[in-house]
Amino acid sequence: MGTVLSLSPGSRKASFFDDGSGSLAHYSSVQSGKNAGQKDKSLKRHSMFIPALTWKRLVASTKKKSSRKSNPNNNYQKDVAHLNHENVKKSLSCANLSSYDSQSLAPLSTKQISSIKKVSSVTGGGSPKRVIVQASTSELLKCLGEFLCRRCYRLKHLSPTDPILWLRSVDRSLLLQGWQDQAFVTPANVVFVYLLCRDVIDGDSVATEHDLQATLLTCLYLSYSYMGNEISYPLKPFLVEAAKDAFWDRCLCIIDAMSAKMLRINADPHYFTQVFADLKNEGSHNDFSRVLDR
Repeated sequence: MGTVLSLSPGSRKASFFDDGSGSLAHYSSVQSGKNAGQKDKSLKRHSMFIPALTWKRLVASTKKKSSRKSNPNNNYQKDVAHLNHENVKKSLSCANLSSYDSQSLAPLSTKQISSIKKVSSVTGGGSPKRVIVQASTSELLKCLGEFLCRRCYRLKHLSPTDPILWLRSVDRSLLLQGWQDQAFVTPANVVFVYLLCRDVIDGDSVATEHDLQATLLTCLYLSYSYMGNEISYPLKPFLVEAAKDAFWDRCLCIIDAMSAKMLRINADPHYFTQVFADLKNEGSHNDFSRVLDR
């Protein structure tokens, strides 16, 4: 015979409502277990969403900071544009001076005129006078020939055309030989030659035309060296004597005595103008109708 074990559902339900302390303790333990499970589940769910929320907050805060940083630049640019616009308006309004009272501008204009007059008077008194001198190459060569004739008073048969022919012959020979592309004898170079001859040639020591020609061509050679376009020039057209040592000795003496003036005439326009005027005055009181113009 078998044994049958039956459990009624009513007895199971009644166990929760028993008066015994064991049933209440069991109920409280069950409820606390449920609450703990719910708390764990809620914590687990929040832990999944906390990183995403914090990341969104960080992104939003960085956007706010960047917007705050960009706003001052935009405001500054707007302020600059506004100021520029206002300045343009002011300049346009100041351009039309007819809208202002003429009486208020009268004292200012008189003050400005008086100050301009004072400045002009001071500058006019302090600045040197401007001298304008014009002359052609032929005219300056004539003046140089007359100067040499007066300086070399011991040469009774010297003509003003002789120094001109000596200078022209050297210039022409260098052109024909291909040492230069254009003529060297120009007004500026004639003034340079005159600067050297005026201080180098001594009328008391020049006894013959040969001596004068040798000294004049030495001055011309140094003028080519200082003012010419080429690096070097042949020595033969400038020699009138067999010995070259005498020629080089004269060159060294002229360089020692005239180096400062040769540099000054190239650097100081006023000094060049003064020498130019002195050369032109050398022939101002003479008749050049007999001078050969080549």
